[in-house]
Amino acid sequence: MIAEPLRSTDRLFQIIQILRRSSRPVTARMLSEELEVSIRTIYRDVAHLIGQRVPISGEAGVGYILGAGYDMPPLALLPAELEAIVLGAQWVAAHGEKELSRAALDVLTKVTAVVPPALQPFISIPSTVTKLPLDAPQGKDDRASLRAAIRAGMKLRLHYRDQQGELTERTVWPVVLGYSDITCMLIAWCELRQGFRHFRTDRIHAVEILDEKIGESRSRLLQRWKAQRITALAKIMTETG
Repeated sequence: MIAEPLRSTDRLFQIIQILRRSSRPVTARMLSEELEVSIRTIYRDVAHLIGQRVPISGEAGVGYILGAGYDMPPLALLPAELEAIVLGAQWVAAHGEKELSRAALDVLTKVTAVVPPALQPFISIPSTVTKLPLDAPQGKDDRASLRAAIRAGMKLRLHYRDQQGELTERTVWPVVLGYSDITCMLIAWCELRQGFRHFRTDRIHAVEILDEKIGESRSRLLQRWKAQRITALAKIMTETG
């Protein structure tokens, strides 16, 4: 049987966080599995939150939903959440281009200024670190323009150097920038190939933001790209299984 610890403020806060991030009802079983407590403990905790006027609706066996109008302090952070922020900011500061690196350090400065003293060590002496990009290519790609086009939903004209070194011109619908340890990829729908393609940003010779909207919502494009990746991975697993 799962041991039932005393109700803690942290666990009540975590229940609210789980409900906030879900667009569907969350069952007591799902909450108990994530928080590693019994379902009976979840029932008591939810009843306690409702008694404190937290707008949770639903019932046992069906699932719980947090009312859309509920708000709470945005930086009431748990230690693990703070460590996640620090680790993410470290990675961006080390791997991102100048604008994003600066922004990551600014985020840490802002978070440091508002968290209570007891949480300060999680920032000043973190328990996690990220690998430094010692062998990263020193490209001068314009990722700021790529991000701007992605946010605005505008088409791009790329002058791209392929694996053979040949310079080609493509009109693409930008979807997202994907980062790895040493490379950055622009995932986009290519009008020439009529399919999703991955363009290494260090091979983009020049980029022009066109005065033309992409032909599909970016959220829909992102869903299609993810579905394609799942299909491709399943095919690889089948062939190598």
